[in-house]
Amino acid sequence: MIKIAIVGTGNIAPAHVQGLLTFPDRCRIVALCDIYPEKAENMKKKYGLDCRVYGDFGDMLASEEEIGLVHICTPPFTHAKLAIQAMDAGCNVLVEKPMASSLEECDAMLEAQNRNHVTMACVAQNRFRNLNYKLKKTLESGLAGKLCFAQVESAWWRGHCYYDLWWRGTWEKEGGGPTLNHAVHHIDMLNWLEGKLPDAVMAMMANVMHDNAEVEDLSAACLHYGDGTLAQLTSSVVHHGEEQRIALQCADAKLSSPWSVRAELTQENGFPIDGGNVALVDKLNAFHDSIPDLAYEGHTGEIDDVLSALEQGRSPMITGEDGRRTVEVITAIYLSCFEGRKVQLPIDSKEPCYSFQGILDKAVHFYEKSTFVENFTQGQIRT
Repeated sequence: MIKIAIVGTGNIAPAHVQGLLTFPDRCRIVALCDIYPEKAENMKKKYGLDCRVYGDFGDMLASEEEIGLVHICTPPFTHAKLAIQAMDAGCNVLVEKPMASSLEECDAMLEAQNRNHVTMACVAQNRFRNLNYKLKKTLESGLAGKLCFAQVESAWWRGHCYYDLWWRGTWEKEGGGPTLNHAVHHIDMLNWLEGKLPDAVMAMMANVMHDNAEVEDLSAACLHYGDGTLAQLTSSVVHHGEEQRIALQCADAKLSSPWSVRAELTQENGFPIDGGNVALVDKLNAFHDSIPDLAYEGHTGEIDDVLSALEQGRSPMITGEDGRRTVEVITAIYLSCFEGRKVQLPIDSKEPCYSFQGILDKAVHFYEKSTFVENFTQGQIRT
């Protein structure tokens, strides 16, 4: 039985609680921690948890015995400090996205993991959704041919008041806009699908709808890979309808999530024939449909994997190294936006944006945040 502590009981924490409660024979929530203890008390009551509530993370670590796993569900600027503190106390950790606000912090977290011989996993729950899992398996089958071009739309919509929350919309506290905090999901999946990092990135960003935020609310990036292929990434909180998409243009067919497939055949003059390659489309659809569904999806699926990793003494599917790779692509996008140039990867520790202070020094302030609220009335969120 793995004892669980959760630090941060805001919007994303319920997804963790619900996932953990799916496995009552394998884990038990023993502690909740929040700088607003009343929020933790409300969560304890809502889910009928038999656990203690803390307002201080250090007190929780000192008071609780044999915590096997700490779920870090706090704002991004706190991730590194809390994760390192937990790992130094001998705890394994599951860190919400993004892993940290800078590559320097990611490296410090990885060093703490290795120093303490514990496990660190990073949340990227969209790998544990059937539509993305089956896309990955179909791509890996090779039936569509070599991946040539990926189009990724991380399209979200957030109202103006979204950035009224005290820590959101500031470079110092949130670490960035949708490029860091929303597209992190799609960037992780892009790295996963490509199986490698790009070798260069060019990007631009803007703030077109949220004058209560310092950070961007829209960015567009082009990624170049060593084999000559490209990817295009849009990161947004201004897209009405939130129509998110991954389209993989392969040599012989296009594969998309949500699932669709197209395949062309050429006429003698190079133009496509009517109807396309029906035989290949049928073959790809049959392969895709034959893939069994995942036992659990989303946060529950990832929590199942992390618990299994701890039980079996193996690495989780999404490791700290995976989390760092995602932050590296995000850092390259921001650096390209800040300096108006192509950025080469890997990013050297001498680059100014390797450190969080370097990001703060370089960051473009679209607007200055002048008012804020401490908390919203708890409302429904989409995960």
